[in-house]
Amino acid sequence: MPRKAATEASPVADFEKSLDALEDLVEKMEQGEMSLEDSLAAYERGVGLYRSCQTALEQAELRVRLLSDPQDPAGAQPFQDADSARNGDV
Repeated sequence: MPRKAATEASPVADFEKSLDALEDLVEKMEQGEMSLEDSLAAYERGVGLYRSCQTALEQAELRVRLLSDPQDPAGAQPFQDADSARNGDV
């Protein structure tokens, strides 16, 4: 079975880079100094970065589920957030 090339990063590995680029792009767009054409191009790029981040998060969640219970990954329960745990919510 062929392995991925070392230079080919997974979406999970690129998450931080994509998120930083998306935040920079949003900051530039919020300044309101871009032309309409530049704004549309930035929006298009932002949608691509958002989708990349979403894919990375979905893959990370799947990896956690598989590690939690390899026999039944669909049966894995979501983690409680700190507020819910303190309040006794399940």
